[in-house]
Order: sequence, then C-alpha cells, then structure tokens
Amino acid sequence: MDTRYLRAFVAVADHGGISAAARELGYAQSSVSAQLKRLEADLGVTVLVRAGTGATLTEAGQRLMPHAREALELDERMRRAALGARPRLRIGAQESLAHVWMPDVLAALEYGAAGPRSSADVELTVGSRQHLEQAFNGGELDLVFQYDNGVRALGPHAVVGHDRTVLVAAPTHPLARQKSVSAEQLLAYDFLVAEPGCTSQMMVDRFGRDLLAGAQLATITGSLSALLRLTAHGHGVSLLPELAVARELEQGELVELRLTEPIRPVSIIAQWHPRLGLAERPLRALLDVARRADPLPEASHRA
Repeated sequence: MDTRYLRAFVAVADHGGISAAARELGYAQSSVSAQLKRLEADLGVTVLVRAGTGATLTEAGQRLMPHAREALELDERMRRAALGARPRLRIGAQESLAHVWMPDVLAALEYGAAGPRSSADVELTVGSRQHLEQAFNGGELDLVFQYDNGVRALGPHAVVGHDRTVLVAAPTHPLARQKSVSAEQLLAYDFLVAEPGCTSQMMVDRFGRDLLAGAQLATITGSLSALLRLTAHGHGVSLLPELAVARELEQGELVELRLTEPIRPVSIIAQWHPRLGLAERPLRALLDVARRADPLPEASHRA
C-alpha cells in the first residue's frame, strides 16, 4: 500500500480535517481527498466521515490507525537505515520526570555515556499519564517513562529508577510550623492534585491507606508549574515526587512537611515497543543510562 495514502489518513485524523492536513503536508486539498479515496478503494471500507466541521474516524478507521502509524514509522526507519542516518527514538515522559531528571538522562546519552553507536535523534513528548498512554498505544511513541501507578504494564517494561515522595506546602502555610504532620491534620486543608488519576493521587497509596478520604481536593489540570505556583502561594498542600519539587525546595519557595507516617519510595517505570529495529540499541543504552541516574538508588535494594 502506498504510504502517501496512509500519511494523508493519519494527518487528517491528527489535524481534524482535510484542509488542515493539506496545509501540514504541503498538498492541495484535492490531492489529499484523492489519496483518501484511493486508500478507501484499496481497503474496501470507509475510514473517515467528512463533515463541514472536519473529519472523524469510522470504526474501521479506528482499527486501521495504529497499523497506519506503525507502517509509517517502519517506512521512516527504512529510509534512515538506507541513508545511514541515526535512528529515531520517540520518547514520552510525565511532566514530573521531565521537570529535572529526563533532560539530564538524555544529555548523558547524547554525550556518549552509554558508549559508541548508542546515539539517536531523540524526540521528547511531555504530557499527562493519559496523554502518554494514548500516544504510546497509538504507536506515536516508542518508549515512555512514568511513575508506577500499580497497574501492570503490558509488553516490555522495566524499573529504571526510584524517587522519594514528599508532601509540600508554602513556607507560610499553617502546617509548615509543625514539627510533624499527621494524615488527620491534612484533612482540614485543600489538597492540590494535577489531574484525576495522576501521580500525586497514586502516591497516596504509599501510605498504605487512602489519605485523601474526606479531604478537600482541588484539581489543577494540565500544568505541574501551575500546581507548584498555587501551592507556593498557600492555596493548599500537595504530595509529589521529589524530582518535581527539587528546585522549589532548594530555593525556599516550598517546604517539606514531615509526616508522622512514612511514605514508601515510588518506582520509575520504562515501557517500550518491541521490534524497534536500529532504534533498539540506543533504547537499551538509554535504559542503562537511566538506571545509572536513579535518583534514589538505595531504594532498589529494598524492593
């Protein structure tokens, strides 16, 4: 099948319409429409429903999409291999990991920390857990780094690091004056979380019970920076990975609240697709660099 047809199909789905896809691909709208018609003729099914407001995938189109992305990625790998170019590695990371840790890991890889012939053209996507999982399952990412949420990963995966979890608040927050804080004391204050099901909520399980039962929750969707700023301005407390708040703690914008109940470390999980061709070597090298950059290496001995 002509990859131009698949490229047009994916572009229309990604951009929501033929005109937007045509601008992205540098084609005339009539050309994109013709490519879609040829694709549907080859398959014998309708993959897109056109409307005045754009285009949406049919059920057949939804089934086709991951395979179309996989075919386009294979085409990209073959072209790179034929030209002798570096392999491409598409990486996703939660914002809390990309805040400090991930850039250092990628820089070490680029500077040769994993040895010769381990470099790659890296594309980093930063997003929420839900966004990364959708992109990974849709074939848009080769590898994702996330905090462990207790859900068993399907396919190749490994623990590459660990992090401490900390409860933080503004220096002026009433709890900041306490030598230690119990879970019951937290219930009187707003608890800020980044998104439903996000890392800060999942880390509640590290107490061994539901810390937030009965708590006043405020959800800050889509921005770790906004959550940190609101916390620093005294709008509530938040339970987060230490990596996500290291700079703010160092600069005194936030303080750590000492809890009477210990919090177990949380694992950093890498999950990747099999059969990545020439990208397999830099992927393995990246995993090795990530393990050596474990923010809390002593936790691996307690796991």
